[in-house]
Amino acid sequence: MVARMVLLWLALALALAACGQSPVTAPTQPTAAPSGKLRLIIGTGGTGGVFFPYGGGLARILTEKMPNTEATAQETGGSVDNLKLLQNGEAQIGFTTADSAYDAINGVAAYKDTGKVPAAAIAVLYQSFIHVVARADAGITSVADMKGRPVSIGSAGSSTETAAIRLLEAAGLSVADITPENLGVADSVAAMKDQKIDAFFWIGGLPTAAVTDLVTTEQVVFIDTSPLLKAMVDKYGPIYAATVLPAGTYKGTDKDVPGIGVANLLVVREDMPADQVKGILKTIFDNLTEVHQIHPAARTLSLESAVKGSSIPFHPAAIEFYKERGVWKE
Repeated sequence: MVARMVLLWLALALALAACGQSPVTAPTQPTAAPSGKLRLIIGTGGTGGVFFPYGGGLARILTEKMPNTEATAQETGGSVDNLKLLQNGEAQIGFTTADSAYDAINGVAAYKDTGKVPAAAIAVLYQSFIHVVARADAGITSVADMKGRPVSIGSAGSSTETAAIRLLEAAGLSVADITPENLGVADSVAAMKDQKIDAFFWIGGLPTAAVTDLVTTEQVVFIDTSPLLKAMVDKYGPIYAATVLPAGTYKGTDKDVPGIGVANLLVVREDMPADQVKGILKTIFDNLTEVHQIHPAARTLSLESAVKGSSIPFHPAAIEFYKERGVWKE
């Protein structure tokens, strides 16, 4: 009987192959580390941003505090990479901006070729500021002034690139109207120091280490993008919101700079087992003082803030957790 079943499965596989189809496989679940512990990969971002150190800190806390767990932070290109790693089962947790998460679950923009990502939120972490930075001697005082200039719009396929394209559009431009470079924040800073670009876009928490490094040696201006907010919200919804770059965040910023913000989410696959979701959240919020010490952007995290501002549905187990902690409102 066993041999007969094996032959039937082989025949089915060959039939599917003949039709140009692949047998359906189950999503990849978290694997056991050699030690027998649950292994969690956290998709973060580049070394010059906030996702990378924040994810590294969470990985350390989860490894130390969550029973039988080994968590590892993986350097990536950011939101889009992280969501695609979740989709492929190559990561179990990911950092993402709210706009990229919304695009992912709907299979649009950067995800149109790979399809909908089965992601669910477990926490709203903090709000990022959409940095638009120009050399002080470039004469750029608005996004519209970038026409014909060499500008970095973020890594290819990143949430920064998506926001940059949308801001250019809101200003009446397109990527074809500038000389675009697809650089992450660290490479954008290096290119600006070398005078290879006149401006760059970057979505990041405050302060972003690479930008802090830039202003120690270079004279720059932070562009006020608030006039473009209405057009962004009218077309893409309230995932974009008014915010400010507070005075003193970076050297040379002696007054607040109005701009546009976007929330950052911690997400998992929607099929992650409930006990793992609750274990992750319990570990984070039972050690919140330690989480706050990871990075200045982490200091805004609280039970109350974690449930506000997600652009995608929460994992059912996360909802249960927040209800148990008394902060989830129907």
